[in-house]
Amino acid sequence: MSQVEKVTISLPRRLILFADELADERKISRSKLIAACLQEFAEQHELAQLEEGYKAMAEENRKFAKMAFELQRKVVTDQK
Repeated sequence: MSQVEKVTISLPRRLILFADELADERKISRSKLIAACLQEFAEQHELAQLEEGYKAMAEENRKFAKMAFELQRKVVTDQK
C-alpha cells in the first residue's frame, strides 16, 4: 500500500469550491479528489513521455533501415 503524507497547499477559492463540488458529486473527500486529479495528470505525463520516446526510436529505426538498405543495394550491385 502506498504511503500517504499530509501537505498544506494554497489554492484560489474558486478551485477549492470547484473541488468541493466535484468531491460531493463523487462522494469522496477533497483529498481523494485532488489525489485522483494528480494521478491522472501523472499518467498523462508518463504517456506523453513514452510517446516522445517511441517517436524518437521510430526515427532511429527509420535511419538504420535506410542505411541498411543502401548498404545491401551496394553489396548486391558490387557482386554483379
